[in-house]
Amino acid sequence: MPIPLSLPVQTAAKAVLQLLVEHITPTSTEASIAWFAAHALAQSGYPETWYYACPAFVLLGSRSLLSVSGRDYRPSNEAVGSHNLITVDLSPKSGNVWGDCARSFYVEEGVCRAVPIGDEFGRGHEVEHRLHEMMCRFARPETTFHELYEFANDSIISAGFENLDFSGNVGHSICVRRDDRLYVESGNHRSLGEVQCFTFEPHVRQKSGAWGFKHENIYFFDDDGGVCEL
Repeated sequence: MPIPLSLPVQTAAKAVLQLLVEHITPTSTEASIAWFAAHALAQSGYPETWYYACPAFVLLGSRSLLSVSGRDYRPSNEAVGSHNLITVDLSPKSGNVWGDCARSFYVEEGVCRAVPIGDEFGRGHEVEHRLHEMMCRFARPETTFHELYEFANDSIISAGFENLDFSGNVGHSICVRRDDRLYVESGNHRSLGEVQCFTFEPHVRQKSGAWGFKHENIYFFDDDGGVCEL
């Protein structure tokens, strides 16, 4: 199978997310992080977004628990401080080609890290990565969106976490029009192999916890039916 056209856009989004590790400081805010990320995407050749008017969706602190549409999102001016969790979700596009990528960043003793060193954030970081690994082993082209939804939510619960998404879904297809997305949700019996690419993006917290963790990649199937990260 040829590599999907979304690769250059997704690569640019990942590169900008890597820049944020050095950019985020205790004085940063959702608004300043969102501006920096959108500006960096534009400098990379991707000034447009497919996600309403929200190229960079940033949440920090207690707001990391929020599940809200980009239509309603407004970044806050609360400072990161010396101890915090920040989630950043980027959605650039080039013509009809999308990128979609999210990461969690951990500020511990004033230092921003992509991988936390403390226990408070460590468990959530570990669970997010394990969910992606488990999904890659589980999903095949004939797997339905509904089956992946059931598998992911059972895995989240088994880990002692809960799904924070307002509709319980954990991803969607990558397509040309925003309203044409197929969601990884209950009752969607279309197969994953019917779409060129799909996202996996569990937004979770430890049961009754204070922090919302997010990690998102785009995936596709190779010629042998295996899951590949874009």
